[in-house]
Amino acid sequence: MHNHGLGSWMATRRLKSPDKPALIFGDGDVLTYRQVADAADRIAGLLAARGIQKGDAVAYLGENSPEFLQVMFGAAQLGAVFVPVNTRLAPPEITHVLTDSNARALIHDAEFAGRVADGVEAGRIAHVLLTGDGADGIPGLNRLTAQARAGHIDATVTLDDPAAIVYTSGTTGKSKGAVLSHGNLTWCAMNCIVDYDVVSTDVALLISPLFHVASLGMGALPVILKGATIVLEKGFDAGRALELIERHRVTMLSGVPTTYQLMADHPNWADADISSLQKLTCGGSAVPTRILNAFEERGLSFSQGYGMTETSPGATSLSPTMTRQKQGSVGLPHFFTDVRIADERGRMVPRGTVGEIEISGPNVFLGYHGLPEATASSFTDDGWFRSGDLGYLDEDGYLYIADRLKDMIISGGENIYPAEIENLISDIKGISGVAVIGVPDERWGEVPWAVVTLREGAEVTTESVRTQLDGVLARYKLPKNVVAVEELPRTASGKVRKADLRARFGRR
Repeated sequence: MHNHGLGSWMATRRLKSPDKPALIFGDGDVLTYRQVADAADRIAGLLAARGIQKGDAVAYLGENSPEFLQVMFGAAQLGAVFVPVNTRLAPPEITHVLTDSNARALIHDAEFAGRVADGVEAGRIAHVLLTGDGADGIPGLNRLTAQARAGHIDATVTLDDPAAIVYTSGTTGKSKGAVLSHGNLTWCAMNCIVDYDVVSTDVALLISPLFHVASLGMGALPVILKGATIVLEKGFDAGRALELIERHRVTMLSGVPTTYQLMADHPNWADADISSLQKLTCGGSAVPTRILNAFEERGLSFSQGYGMTETSPGATSLSPTMTRQKQGSVGLPHFFTDVRIADERGRMVPRGTVGEIEISGPNVFLGYHGLPEATASSFTDDGWFRSGDLGYLDEDGYLYIADRLKDMIISGGENIYPAEIENLISDIKGISGVAVIGVPDERWGEVPWAVVTLREGAEVTTESVRTQLDGVLARYKLPKNVVAVEELPRTASGKVRKADLRARFGRR
């Protein structure tokens, strides 16, 4: 075997557990590891016949489906670089991903044809393929792969080679492509297997979009590496999730606080048979006490954690046994990962002192695609990744998040960077100044609010701002409220004091 990356996984699983259910989807359809491996082989052959080779980027825009994973593993066989595209992005955002990644091929669900047209025209994309049966007389992967060559393609791939480019929300108006190597994703999966006790008999309900690195890197890949089973859903519905847990005897579930809140608030919660559940993981933000209580009453506790796209994404995890004792903490570093805290001059600080969180380990990304300066500035001289987040380690080495240097908003598990929204709002007629902040929300954890100053005589409403941004930004990034103030609080150097705005509006 020349391929030491993800491209070898399915061939090995076909050898070790050919008849084991790999994916359960839809109304109960099942694909074994042999079937998924065979499909990945045919997709690799299909892409190879169209000239896709090692280093070429293959973009995928589609809802959760077996094809998502089959395309990823098929591309990995060739040493091609997989680019998952967020289905919630607006057309200009999709265009940026397709052009910035230099994608040579795009595979997408038919429903997104209108959103990708500009990106296909502007980019280097030579091949556009549809998932499923296709549409409008254009054949989809189902027919094309049936005609493709069978057999495994074994390209030479090392753990240091790029496996995926996953786009982060833009801190400066444009999203950056984090390049994750085969080793990054493999070691992240190993961290999860060790720290979350993933075993081959697990059945994992996967309800979060696979284009999110958390769902892919910490949800699907560890389960596949262990040869366990994934119940793959296109989206999340609390009632259906409860029903699937009972039907398939689900043992593992990952989500964000909103996921668990909606389940606990569902009318069927009290009567649902969730006795098979053993492992709950939660990321994005701390689990509210009310939700902890609701699940603890059913005999369940959470593993919580901290991470980011650049760490593939896990950096720390808090075991269920420490949920109460270390409430508010995001846990200890993952088994193969290290965390330290540095001051503004890069010096290590004592336990209990707030500073910038720095991360090291084989799960830390290679850098930002096509952005050498941004990559260099993200690492210390001795190779640790500078997270941009503030936190501290307690006397036992548990990490606590204090604040976000980058002012990132996490809304329902989606990362939102204010600068991207501010750049667009500032161009709206009548607005003279803008600051976007995260405001607590019972359902989504946080939602973006825009605090603006207006030119004399101007009138701006929440609806007018949202209307002008709709179609340019993903809808989850649209400000939930637009508040006009006489002036924005600023530092002596002119920077907006967002902490003051959060203190003023964040209590609502």
